[in-house]
Amino acid sequence: MANFNLSFLALFISPPIFLLIFLQLIVHLRPVKITIKSRHVFITGGSRGIGLAIAHQAAAEGARVTILARNLNRLEEAKSSIRRSTGIDVGIVSADVRDFDAVKEAVEGAGPIDVLVCNQGVYASCELVNFDIKEIKDMIDVNLIGCLNLVKAALPGMKNRSDRKPVSIAFMSSQSGQVGIHGCSAYAASKFGLRGLAEALQQEVIADDIYVSLIFPPDTDTPSLAEEKKTRPRLTSIIAASSGMMHVNDVAKKSLNGIKSGSFYVPCNFQGFLLSISSVGLSPRRSWLLAIFEVIFAGLIRVVALCYLWKWYGTIEKWHAQNKYRKGGLMK
Repeated sequence: MANFNLSFLALFISPPIFLLIFLQLIVHLRPVKITIKSRHVFITGGSRGIGLAIAHQAAAEGARVTILARNLNRLEEAKSSIRRSTGIDVGIVSADVRDFDAVKEAVEGAGPIDVLVCNQGVYASCELVNFDIKEIKDMIDVNLIGCLNLVKAALPGMKNRSDRKPVSIAFMSSQSGQVGIHGCSAYAASKFGLRGLAEALQQEVIADDIYVSLIFPPDTDTPSLAEEKKTRPRLTSIIAASSGMMHVNDVAKKSLNGIKSGSFYVPCNFQGFLLSISSVGLSPRRSWLLAIFEVIFAGLIRVVALCYLWKWYGTIEKWHAQNKYRKGGLMK
């Protein structure tokens, strides 16, 4: 009986071990360490919210920080805030990420970048049929095209750096960039687009020791979220509550730690971790432990995902049934 149990255990464990050896020989997964002390960290959307929190933490760790946003007054307030908390002055640049020429001028004026954090974002939730087309275009332009502008402007300097230490390009995505939910069709489109950009870009820049990170925060306690919630569809709030809310400093810490470890996927909470496993596809992975975990548990996590989907679609069906009943009652 003991021999049977050992044989069964060997059958269960052997495939992951053989896969691990295969990955080591063929894929060359290896850990990466990206230092930020005394290096230039350039953060867009840095005047408030997650961007400002990352700027605070990066400055506290000894990085040379530049923050970019459109509103110069907010940038000045952010600079004063960081100085008060860390005693360090940061650079500020006012530019619109939708304007490539303005972005290029801002990047060149700030000097060579070691860590580029594309954090700018516009968020609005609404059923697509009711969305204003201009609002959709603005969201795509800021969230996706803005990142393309930033990377294109920064890459020449990052590729030609004299310091050949590893550097990073990080995109602030969202859990709406891992799974689409009701009311977030336009926003999800802009954030899902970042994944395609990040996966292809990583292949283009890996030879230059440039590591790409995709960060997936859930709802985060920021002024922007507070404004968005005023017009958010009720169904969107119910479904989004499945992942809870995080404090902005916690998201900033998770983001910066992910960047420093060169992680491609950077989830910020447990639900985000499950989503990163279930949606990993052909995305690169630089952690042996997570690679093995994915191989062993991907099927089980798919079951968990199906349970979430069952709950969400049940909520949607119930919601529409109740609205239909109310409308029918009013008509009588």
